[in-house]
Amino acid sequence: MIGGGIGGLCLAHGLRKAGVDVAVYERDLSRTDRLQGYRVHINPHGAAALRECLPAKNWERFERSAGTSENGFGFLTEQLTPLLVLDPDEEKHYSASRITLRQVLLDGLDVRFGKRFERYEHDGGAITLHFEDGTTAECDVLVGADGIRSRVRGQYLPHAGTEPVGITAVAGKLFLDEHDWIPERLLVRANSIIPTSACGMFLVAHDGLGYSDDDGVLFDNVRPYLMWAYAAKDLDITNGLQSDVLRRIAGWSPDLRRIVGSSHPDTVSEWRIRSSKPIGRWESTNVTLLGDAIHAMTPMRGVGANVALRDAQLLARCIAEGGDAIARYEAEMYEYGFAAVRDSLRAARQFADGGPVSRTLFRTVLRTAAAVPGLKRAMF
Repeated sequence: MIGGGIGGLCLAHGLRKAGVDVAVYERDLSRTDRLQGYRVHINPHGAAALRECLPAKNWERFERSAGTSENGFGFLTEQLTPLLVLDPDEEKHYSASRITLRQVLLDGLDVRFGKRFERYEHDGGAITLHFEDGTTAECDVLVGADGIRSRVRGQYLPHAGTEPVGITAVAGKLFLDEHDWIPERLLVRANSIIPTSACGMFLVAHDGLGYSDDDGVLFDNVRPYLMWAYAAKDLDITNGLQSDVLRRIAGWSPDLRRIVGSSHPDTVSEWRIRSSKPIGRWESTNVTLLGDAIHAMTPMRGVGANVALRDAQLLARCIAEGGDAIARYEAEMYEYGFAAVRDSLRAARQFADGGPVSRTLFRTVLRTAAAVPGLKRAMF
């Protein structure tokens, strides 16, 4: 396994459960190198994959450290007027710190850190791996779980990869222990702001639950915060991230402007959104890929990590069953993985693009759905 992210580590646990020898090679120098990032939404499908693949102790730690999302989802105008509130899902959703989740996934695995994968040689039998430090290793099956810039994919499927979608997002955190003026509706559920202009904003509050290991080492910042992300097509950042967002939302709710303006600059970052190129099916070998290495998607549907976990669950099952495991895995993964890529790309364009007429129509549809329960159930 090349890469020690969420999907790769989940797969490693699943294979170990099935009695398969697995080695994970990770370019990071230690298990604490990635102490950054936002929380990640784990839906019921992702949670099922984790529960199936992880040892019971790791799953229990995940549940203890992850918050839950049980208050539904809201659509609001840029003045914070409600358009539609979706009821909570009957199944359990989790809000997991990426930092803490990775620590939970690392527990019990012998990961070889500081190993930067360079290339592989494949003569039809065993695969020889070459690393930048000059060392080599051999394996029967190679899994590239090394993310959006995957070197395994670059050699295995050089025509694949990602491309920009013309959308830029700026995201930040407002720490809630320093600010008690936030409108309640922005704290009780995740919300999507639907303005009439070609842009959008997403906000969600996180309780900051963390996880300490048996030695009392804290793996996460436990301060609660409100995460916000503003996205627009061809956003040109010239005067500073917060300044440009504030200029663009000048006519929005004063509370939204205050949230952006009061966020600590160190928490504000820019994302140039990319999405996987559409590719045809390829002939399976004993090299394969999972997660962002093969089907990277925009963040607008919040399913990327969950699809990677589904990959891990499926591949672990296929390898445990034997036979043409990789071919079976890739046939199924290709269908749902690239369907998720297409859905996420469509959601990104709806979120950050579109003229005033189409966006006004969408707001009217949301208001109508809110007033007609049958239509709401049919749509969502």
